[in-house]
Parts: sequence; C-alpha cells; structure tokens
Amino acid sequence: MTLPESTVYEYDVVISGAGLAGSAAAILLARRGARVALLERRSDPGAFKVLCTHSLTANAHPVLDELGLVPDLEKAGAVRNEARWYTRWGWIEPKAAPGGPELPYAYNVRRSTLDPLIRSRAAETPGVDLLLGHRVTGVVRKAGRTVGVRASTRQDERELRARLVVGADGKDSAVARLAGVPTRQHENARFAYLAHYRDLPLPGGIGQAWFLEPDMAYAFPNDDGVTVLAVVPDKKRLPAFRDDLEGSFNAFVRALPEAPPVDSARRVSKFIGTVDYPLHTRKPTAPGLALIGDAALTCDPLWGVGCGWALQSAQWLAEAVAQAATGRGDLDRSLAAYARTHRRRLRGHQSLAADFARSRPFNPVERLMFSAATRDPSLARHMHLFASRLITPLGFLSPAAVLKSVTANLRPRRT
Repeated sequence: MTLPESTVYEYDVVISGAGLAGSAAAILLARRGARVALLERRSDPGAFKVLCTHSLTANAHPVLDELGLVPDLEKAGAVRNEARWYTRWGWIEPKAAPGGPELPYAYNVRRSTLDPLIRSRAAETPGVDLLLGHRVTGVVRKAGRTVGVRASTRQDERELRARLVVGADGKDSAVARLAGVPTRQHENARFAYLAHYRDLPLPGGIGQAWFLEPDMAYAFPNDDGVTVLAVVPDKKRLPAFRDDLEGSFNAFVRALPEAPPVDSARRVSKFIGTVDYPLHTRKPTAPGLALIGDAALTCDPLWGVGCGWALQSAQWLAEAVAQAATGRGDLDRSLAAYARTHRRRLRGHQSLAADFARSRPFNPVERLMFSAATRDPSLARHMHLFASRLITPLGFLSPAAVLKSVTANLRPRRT
C-alpha cells in the first residue's frame, strides 16, 4: 500500500515486522476492530526468514486454525510434523495410544512458503495497511509512553502515531532498542548449520532428532519434497567446520545413528548457519509498547519452538489488548495481562533452554525422563506434549510422570 501525502498518520496499532508474529498480530487485531499499520523494512512481499528450523510445533495449531491458514498450508504441501528422537538409551518414538486420538501436530513448512502466505493474508485483511519498505528509525514518546514510530522509506521519513506500538522485528529488535527495553542475554555454547536437500529419505518419512550430549542434529521433511537437515554441535567443533564446512557437515551426519543418506542426496540450498546465537529475553511490555515473537524472547534454535511462540504471542497480545487498543478499555491493564500470560507460558521453557544451551550433558532428571520414554509408550507421548510446548516444565515433571519414569526404568527392557 502507498500512503497519501502527509507527514503524520494515525492508527490504533503500529506493528514493526511483517513476519509470522507481526502478520498474525495484525490479522487478529484487525478482526477485533483495530486499524493496524503493518510495517516491513523489506520491499519484497515474498521475503522470508532464512535461518529457521522451518517447523511449527503443535502449540501453534490453534493459532493457525484461528487465522484460517490450515487448509492453505496443507494445499501448499506442508508436512504434519511427526518425529522420533535418538538418545543414548535408544529411540523415543511417540505414537497415538491404541484406539486413542491422534497426537497433536502442526506442520513442517519452509519459510519461503509460510512467510508470503501469512503476509498476503494480512494484506487482504480489512483494517490492515501493509507498508513494505518501511524501516523504523525512531520511536515517538510522550509523557513516558511510546505513542508512535518514525519510519524511513526510499523517498522520505514519516511518523505513524498509535495507541500501541508492537515490536515484531526479531531478536535484534530495533523497536526494543530504540525504546530502551533492556535485554537479558544467555550464552549459547553450540553453533548450527543447516541445508535443504532433495532425495533424502527418512525412516517412516517423519522427522528425526539426535540428542548426542552435547551435540545435536535434526532432519525434518518439508513441503515440496525438501528435507531440512541441521547439525548443532558444541563450539569445540567450530574450528574444523570453519576449515571445511561441507566436509565437516557431511562427516557429522554420516556418524549419526541411522544416519540420513546425505552422500546420495542432492543439496538444493547453501549451508545456512550461525556460530553465535545467544538466547535473548526482554520484558514484553512497556507503556504504549508490546513485544512479540523473537523480539520478546529468542529461544535456542535447536528446539524449533520460535515459530510456534511467535504465533502464540501474537494471539495472546490480540486477546489481551484489542479492546483497549481501539479506545474501549485500559491499555496499561491490558498490557499487564499480556505480560503475565507471556511470562507464565514461556518463562519456564526459556529457563530450561538457557540451561541446556550451556552444551552440557543431560542432568539426572533428564536422564530419568528420556530413558524412561524409550521404554514406555505413554511417556513417549508425554515427551511429545512437552516438545510440542503443550505442557509446561512443571507439567512435564509432575510427580505422576516422574514416578512413572522411575517405574518404567526398573522394568526389564523388551528385546
């Protein structure tokens, strides 16, 4: 959309970042009556995030359903994300209970498919103005509140005012930085590289993950017959990868238990990676301001939860603030409600992820739970719910689950 000639524009909500979190928030807020400016610094409507696990955990399914994207994703070839996980005790293979419901799922789908899809849905939503090529260069403040942003285009700089400004602009959020929101950073002692392949069959046609303590790897089938293959080693391996990225990557994969046949597969992307990806945590609100997605919390990419949390945080925000953002309620109280939900739902997960990012082996409780899940189908399903972020760490480590794990490990292993 092109704005008419002016210097100041008025909206209910201004969102910086038209990726998953920003586009979802724009759709959900506009459906609830808000007039939304959705700013995206890139000019290409087909732009997408490259460094990603390209997977939506099952906690995202209700948001995808509310957005109306499930039929479009299935039509685009997104793959329901079943998975199995290798541990030193064997494979954890979650399966539905006999006669029971299917396991919760969402989708493996490349961001080159997903991002343009959700962005175009936002652009088609009445009440949303998608403003491509708008880079936020400043925030507008009044009496201690954020009341708008300044954004530059190729032609000029303009000011957009709103009751609420939303930062959905990723882990290096310009909105958070310009608004002075402090960042707590957790070191990540692993690095990661991934690539996309064709002709890379996986056992059962489902995702595979390897917990090698401390190294990690995963392979996810994706849309259009592409498999995303990633290695997440301890940083002690980094010099070898820097000397010979392709050789080190392939050698790492070949050494995996039940290794995917990487040598006979066809790589169809560059190697994509990061050698330093700390976990970021920010307070998700300030007066007149909210952060969603990676702007509020950036988890370790090895868990593949960022896309799901981006969509969930957009939904939590819309549910909490929509009325107040349109002048029908107390915005500060609504933002406080969103912040409480964000902390309650994500703080425990982030704490565990930050601890595991130190590249340590499993601790005693993890050894208990993971080993038992290789033996007991109900505990494998319990692990699936936790990996899908459908239960909290406290739910995962409930007394009943811990007791069942102890009992399972005392039974002789079936051969």
